[in-house]
Amino acid sequence: MSNTLMDTAPGFDQPIAMLKHCHDKIRKQLATLQSLLGHLSAHGADAAAQQAARAVQKYFNTAAHLHHADEEQDLLPMLESTATGDDLELIRTLKPQILEQHQQMDKDWHILNSQLDRIAAGSGAELSADGVERFVQAYTDHMAMEEANVAPMAKRLFSAAQMAIFGEAMQRRRGIVPDTPAASAEAPAVTASAIAGGIALADLRLDYGRASLSEEDTLVDPVDQFAKWFGEAMKAQVNEPNAMSVATVGEDGRPSSRIVLIKQYDARGFTWYTNYNSQKGRQLAQNGHAALLFFWPELERQVRIEGSVVQTSAEESDKYFYSRPLKSQLAAIASAQSAPVADRAALEAQFAAVEAASGDKPQRPAHWGGYRLVPERIEFWQGRRSRFHDRIVYTRQADGSWTKERIQP
Repeated sequence: MSNTLMDTAPGFDQPIAMLKHCHDKIRKQLATLQSLLGHLSAHGADAAAQQAARAVQKYFNTAAHLHHADEEQDLLPMLESTATGDDLELIRTLKPQILEQHQQMDKDWHILNSQLDRIAAGSGAELSADGVERFVQAYTDHMAMEEANVAPMAKRLFSAAQMAIFGEAMQRRRGIVPDTPAASAEAPAVTASAIAGGIALADLRLDYGRASLSEEDTLVDPVDQFAKWFGEAMKAQVNEPNAMSVATVGEDGRPSSRIVLIKQYDARGFTWYTNYNSQKGRQLAQNGHAALLFFWPELERQVRIEGSVVQTSAEESDKYFYSRPLKSQLAAIASAQSAPVADRAALEAQFAAVEAASGDKPQRPAHWGGYRLVPERIEFWQGRRSRFHDRIVYTRQADGSWTKERIQP
């Protein structure tokens, strides 16, 4: 009996092709398992049967578990966080089926494995034909379903950066160190111009895709650590990594939150721009404290930032306002943000009136500008298995320095 598996495998830079190659190896081992049934009835547990049993065991006791982990811990979660519409509905339907099939195949394998132990040792020749048939059919149907639905979706939706993250995770799972540049011990300084107008920090080239966070992983300054993580989110092509929740509280004590886009961060704080007369503007006038939240599901990370809020200077607000597209400038003037309006037509009429009056050189209105949150507490959260997450918190001291500690999940 031949168990040679010398096919040329794709590299980890092609993780979906690597999974397909694993499927092909599974099919060959399933064929060996089926052939072993006939061989045992004719020859018993001879040397060839023992060799075949050990080969099948070696694969399903090690490689198959790694393959399942690739799907359960990386492929399916990444698809669920990336897919939308019909794709998202499909993957949410298939995911529990796939996980259940993995569990059932593991149970079926446990029974066969104990029989193969005796065959490999030459002490028995019993192998359940029904068990083999059930195991082979389950794996065959399982792989066909994944190849028809999951793999094509991943190839269609994943970016090159996501493929790289997936491939690196597969390597780490197998004890292989990914061939990526070492992360710098110190993150580069981040300035307003680096992301003004929504332009990302494209010059950051840091390692990403970590599954844990320790005190040793984090930099001394939390803004530098934020810059590091933000750069990794950009490299991973996270959907709108600059989107953050801003939570404010008015004088009535009731909180409210909304998503805005960060436009600047540096040692002074975290800056966004809006209408000062909006709900958040009125609340900040009453209570000058706020909380920010960044959530990057593709990397299983979030950053929570709390502190006091001040308005940016008129010069800073002007600089950003005039960097915006013309229609965005006009919209900022035309909209009395958070105030009621009769209908969409009335809103469009307001815009048309402002456009006619302002032409192509609108002036920044005094009620529109920037807010900067001066951080007092910054928490970096890395998702971990079994909800046993890593949380590292920085707290600003009276002298402006930062302390760092781990808190429980």
